[in-house]
Amino acid sequence: MREFTWSATEKKAARAAFYLALARELKATRQEAEAMLRNSSDDRVIWRLHDYLDEKRHEIDQKYDYRYSVLMLVFPRLVSEGWLKVDELAGIGTEKVDVINKLMSLRDR
Repeated sequence: MREFTWSATEKKAARAAFYLALARELKATRQEAEAMLRNSSDDRVIWRLHDYLDEKRHEIDQKYDYRYSVLMLVFPRLVSEGWLKVDELAGIGTEKVDVINKLMSLRDR
């Protein structure tokens, strides 16, 4: 993948989109954890919850990498998984959004 240059405005937009997606996924994870507790009468649910949260933390830590050198691979995944919408990336520049759309179309094959 080629290197992109990021203007200050694009960096700000990228950071906002990145943290928007992260907040959405963390909220969904929290809701799932709360549902696990709410829907189980077995006190051992806490161990299943622990395992779930451990797995999610590992997944999220690997997925959310805010290095500019890899953001162009992170954003297509976040859009494909539904944590972001393409239009929420508009501030990063048309060229970058076009590349993200192309990467998503390759991903969907």
